Amino acid sequence: MRFDLISIFPDYFAPLRLSLMGKAEQTGLVDLHAHDLRDWATGKHRSVDDTPYGGGAGMVMRADVWARALDEVLSVPLPEPCGEGAPASFRRVLAIPTPSGTPLTQARVEDLAHADQIIVACGRYEGIDARVAEHYRGAGVEVVEFSIGDYVLNGGEVAAMVLTEAVARLLDGFMGNPDSLVEESHSGAGLLEYPVYTKPREFRALEIPDVLLGGNHAAIERWRRDRAIEKTTRVRPDLALSLDASSLTAEDRAALASCGVAYTRDGTAYRLQVRLAQPDDAAAVSELAARTFPDVCPSSLPAEAIEEHIATQLSPTVFEAVLSSPEEHRLFVAEVEGALVGYVLTHVGAHALPGDLVRPGRVEEGSAYLSKCYVDEEWRGSGIADALIERAVADAGEAGHAAVVLGTNRSNKKAQNFYKRHGFRKRSSRTFEVGGVRNYDVVMVRDLTA
Repeated sequence: MRFDLISIFPDYFAPLRLSLMGKAEQTGLVDLHAHDLRDWATGKHRSVDDTPYGGGAGMVMRADVWARALDEVLSVPLPEPCGEGAPASFRRVLAIPTPSGTPLTQARVEDLAHADQIIVACGRYEGIDARVAEHYRGAGVEVVEFSIGDYVLNGGEVAAMVLTEAVARLLDGFMGNPDSLVEESHSGAGLLEYPVYTKPREFRALEIPDVLLGGNHAAIERWRRDRAIEKTTRVRPDLALSLDASSLTAEDRAALASCGVAYTRDGTAYRLQVRLAQPDDAAAVSELAARTFPDVCPSSLPAEAIEEHIATQLSPTVFEAVLSSPEEHRLFVAEVEGALVGYVLTHVGAHALPGDLVRPGRVEEGSAYLSKCYVDEEWRGSGIADALIERAVADAGEAGHAAVVLGTNRSNKKAQNFYKRHGFRKRSSRTFEVGGVRNYDVVMVRDLTA
């Protein structure tokens, strides 16, 4: 690829010939040319600027000088395309750095990496006469006016170097290890890069995360992906809200939800808040419970029994009592755009467990009891349930419990698999009444001491 960088300070580009860019030029992968705009200026002083029409501060770079430069550089012969599928014509791009340009993104850089020639017109003073971009765009030249950030520099040279290096490093053969391009920030995944570490193993009381030392490559990959998600949601929430939803795994969605971003099945992203419920949430939680409880009931359970359970066990009065005793009951809710879409209820008092669970060989007394975890149908699979479970488990650990216990209907294999993913293991069974009808539960426990 050929780069033509035009400036009144062509020596500015000398550093581009260092390191990998210099090696790429030596091998012929890139062809760098720095031009002095004054070579196309006329008159005794080779002036390239003049006062702005309409008045105002500063000077404006002349269109006629730039036109002579660009006409010549755009007509430079390029090596003929070769190989099967080679394009019939060259792709020449005129790139103009300007604070008013569109942001230079990785996606734009990846597109420009397919060009044959990129000419960067580096403005100074108050910029280049607007008719330059207008003329060449009208003449069929691909003109890209770009910005590298929401700030103003003295000239376009720094931006030209940024563009040149960002594009060149994507060319085949530029990077010694092409895998370096795969997982870096702003890659195809749309996430910022995860933190990286090397020797020494301990640095000023800071140690390498244990997962990176264990040799479990699947665990390492998951850890890195989760850290990338955490960093992206914290540093660039705009990126976290614009990911390709089709590429997100269930684990990705769980990590995103724990960081405050939830994706629906249709790929729409929303900001999510998981918080402790307040007393005035009782009615909304009751409505949510009434909507979601029937979905997990076995088909053999009569509708009358479900309705009775909702009326007696999931009423606003019941939740008001729960919320009035936060030292005994912990209720977290998931909120999206002001609406409650999920909740988890854990009993954390000294006698949190139902009496039928406190038996030798089953569950030790003093464990926390996870009573309910429900999410509205449209948000299932979004990771919200995962975020709720982990929030409740962490809260139980902070309260001093060594384990969390729950019961789920033995016919609900989907729920059992969900809890297994969160570290719960089958311990025993129990009977559980819903509206006076006996049901059979699997009892699962998550050990918090491991």
